[in-house]
Formats: sequence, C-alpha cells, structure tokens
Amino acid sequence: MTDVWAEGDTAALKRSGVPPILVRLARGPQRVGEFGVLDLTAQVGQPPGGTITWLDVTYRVVRPSLSDLFGAMHRGAQIVTPKDAAQLIYLAGVGPGGRVAEAGAGSGALTIALAYAVGPAGHVTTYDRRADFLEAARGNVHRSGLEDRVTFRERDVVREGLDATDLTSVVLDLPEPWEVLYSARSALVPGGYAATFSPTFNQLERTVRTFRNLGFDEVRAVELLERSLHVGEGGTRPDFEMLGHTGFLASGRRVD
Repeated sequence: MTDVWAEGDTAALKRSGVPPILVRLARGPQRVGEFGVLDLTAQVGQPPGGTITWLDVTYRVVRPSLSDLFGAMHRGAQIVTPKDAAQLIYLAGVGPGGRVAEAGAGSGALTIALAYAVGPAGHVTTYDRRADFLEAARGNVHRSGLEDRVTFRERDVVREGLDATDLTSVVLDLPEPWEVLYSARSALVPGGYAATFSPTFNQLERTVRTFRNLGFDEVRAVELLERSLHVGEGGTRPDFEMLGHTGFLASGRRVD
C-alpha cells in the first residue's frame, strides 16, 4: 500500500540546519504557532517527502521521527531522556502490536516513545495518579499524532494496582515501582516483560529484590551514560561534558 498523507496526520516541515516544525495536516489555511498561516491542502493524498514554500522558505514535508516528537514536546514534569526511553523499550520487549501499560505518565515523553514503538496495531495504556500530569501527557501525545494508540487512566496503581490484562509489557516510572510489580506480574502474558526507571540506588535495590522474590526471570539492572564525540580531521576526542546519571533501569520476565 502506498504511503500517502491523510488529514489528521502529523507532518514535520524540515529544512537544513534548524529543528523541524510539526503540524497536523488539514484542508484549508491553519495557523501554525507563532509562525503564521499555512495551507497544506495540496499535500493530502500525496506521498511524504514533497516540498512546500512558505514565507519564502522551502521545506520538505516528511514523517516525524521519534527525535522530532521529543523535541516538540511541551515540558512539565521531568521527562525520561531518549537514551533511557530507548533502553526501556528494549528491556520491556516493546515492539509492533504490543499491548503496554505505563505508569506514571508525567509529561508523556515515554508514552510517545512507547506508542511509536508499538505501531498502529499496538496500544498503550498510561496511568497517573495526578490529573494535571495526565492532561499534560494527553496534550503532548495529541501533538505527536499518536493519540489513537493511547488510553489515559487516572488511577493510583501503587494502591489499586493495574486493571489491564493480557499485557506484553509493563513500564514503571514511579517512586516505588516495587509496589506495583505483583500487579504487573498478574497482568502480563507468559513471556511478557516488566521494566522500571528509578533515580536512586535504594529504589533500584528494592525493585530488583522484588523482581527476584516474585519469580521473574532474566532480571537485569543497568545504567546508561551518554558521551558525545568531537569529531575533527585528525583531532577526534570525547567532549568534555557528558549526559551522566539520569536513572537506573531494571527489568524481568514472566516465564511461568
């Protein structure tokens, strides 16, 4: 099937050297933030990759990458960084068609990454005990164009547990993830994964201990440090600054 633009799709307007502008495709003129009025009617039904000239500047109209979606987010609660989000997707076994539960929603950065990973055939249910965080996450997911893959639930999963079933993955970004692992284990299908994000050693220790006590298999704990390289002809070296500790990741698999 040919990949073409449809009304409601999120497009990235990209030109060299500057971040992309994200916009929802619609017929007729629309205001794009503080940039001005844009009419993308001619793009509907066309394949991505075409060009438009707007305000005397030429842009490519392309599908947004996950990096584009992260960059366009409205920040509220502290977000999971891309390096940790990508590893959590790996540790939790998230892939196309996956059925994922996430708690808590925060600003929706990890929600967007999970929805991107499960594809159009998958679904993410995201929980948060705070209505304001859910509203912020909902807005960011809507701007990403992935809202049809996400259900938002106001629920204190520490006290009440998860109410989803037959999940392939559970991802927890909570102060006390160990309190939810029993519920997560019950909600997972055999072979499903749970993964957690915790800022401190004490949280990690309690989480890993609970994984083991509940009989999870393949229990792992990792930390990712990211260091950029300054690349020059004959003078390549590490940058002096790096993205160091952001959190500890743990995971386990239900196999019985």
